[in-house]
Amino acid sequence: MKWTDSEDIGIALAEKFPAVDPLTLRFIDLRDRVIGLDGFDDDPKTSNESKLEAIQMAWYDEWKDAQH
Repeated sequence: MKWTDSEDIGIALAEKFPAVDPLTLRFIDLRDRVIGLDGFDDDPKTSNESKLEAIQMAWYDEWKDAQH
C-alpha cells in the first residue's frame, strides 16, 4: 500500500484498531500506525497533511459503519 491508497489503508486500520475513533488521533500518531501496517511499503517521508487527512476520513467511514 502507498500513501495514496487511502481507502485500503482506512480499511486496514479499522480492522487492526477497531476500538479507536480515528478522529481522536493526532496526525503523527496516525502516520505511525499507517507505517506499522502489514503491506504498507511507501516512503514514510512522503506523507503529508492531505494524505493523512484522506486516510483518517477513510478510516472514520469504516469505523463509523462498524459502530451501528
